[in-house]
Amino acid sequence: MQSLDILIQNPNLAQPLKDIATKVKDGTRISFDEGVYLYQNAELSYLGVLANYIREKKHGDLTYFNRNFHIEPTNICVYDCKFCSYSRMIKQREEGWEMDVDGMIDILKKYDDEPVTEVHITGGVVPKQNLDFYASFFRKAKAHRPDLHIKALTPVEYYYIFKKAKLSHYDGMKFLQEAGLDSMPGGGAEIFHPEVREKIAHDKCTAEQWLDIHEQAHKLGMRTNATMLYGHIEEFWHRVDHMERLRQLQDKTGGFQAFIPLKFRNQNNQMSDVAEVSVVEDLRNYAIARIYLDNFEHIKAYWAMISRETAQLSLNFGVDDIDGTLDDTTKIYSMAGAEEQTPAMSTKELVDLIKYVKRKPIERDTLYNVVTDYTEHVFEDDVKPSYYKLPVVNP
Repeated sequence: MQSLDILIQNPNLAQPLKDIATKVKDGTRISFDEGVYLYQNAELSYLGVLANYIREKKHGDLTYFNRNFHIEPTNICVYDCKFCSYSRMIKQREEGWEMDVDGMIDILKKYDDEPVTEVHITGGVVPKQNLDFYASFFRKAKAHRPDLHIKALTPVEYYYIFKKAKLSHYDGMKFLQEAGLDSMPGGGAEIFHPEVREKIAHDKCTAEQWLDIHEQAHKLGMRTNATMLYGHIEEFWHRVDHMERLRQLQDKTGGFQAFIPLKFRNQNNQMSDVAEVSVVEDLRNYAIARIYLDNFEHIKAYWAMISRETAQLSLNFGVDDIDGTLDDTTKIYSMAGAEEQTPAMSTKELVDLIKYVKRKPIERDTLYNVVTDYTEHVFEDDVKPSYYKLPVVNP
């Protein structure tokens, strides 16, 4: 008898939890109220059984990662997000960095001899890094390395860029797609509900604008990701509201690939007085996301943000992707106090991490095509790490 059947037949289990478990078994969508009920009442062990059932129904033991690196063009930003440890306001420009196109290309060229498949680009928002700036970079990057997938920027950057260029969201995305943009990460979503968004990120794009830019990208055939910043001042129902909006857009377009819950870290930002949630709550949140977002194929955990150990645990709570190898090319998490201050993992380390919890490591490209199945792979002695430094992330 499967663990899910045992759960459903448990006479001590509350009826609403039995009903939700039955829906999961039958492949029936749970409601908004049931999502809130899970956050308020479900124990970790119960959620693990449900989330793992869905994860294994979709992917078996397969666990995905990719080989990528980050370019962060600037940490100077016109926006003042209270949770952000990464950015510096324009008046604090001397504390940050701003790259030009050639500087970004120089970073890209450092990976010429590495088997990376993706460059991930995100950072702050500044006026001079405008539509022409990014179009120029995308064109030069594709001319230099045509096979490298460009996953770049979020609706926060795009909203600002398109508004300055006086372009619609659709026309702006189309212009940059023609310049070489391949897909979009999921950052900038934070929490959609205005009563929270107004307090933590009052001056950036609204939830409606964020969702619309993703919708326009989907219309153009692009695949994108989605995130949610959790564990700060939001209530449980705000999280469900956030996932409900994503679920509705996914019903409409089918363009999202992965959902990535992002844990609020409280160091070096304006919300340092807000305590971080526990690892148990991290795992509960991954599991509920896997249960609620029935039309999302993948749930991703960033090992660099939550630690290697928690990432391993998450693979039993609905997560099937832990992102990439990281070459210490992102500062977003380390500046906020993440355990990994110089995030980098060799391919062997990452494969071993997955195998230690009895899962099958699969290197993927950005679109989840299989590059290498490492399930039976035997590594040669790591005397000279020719590559083993690569990057991951954002959503």
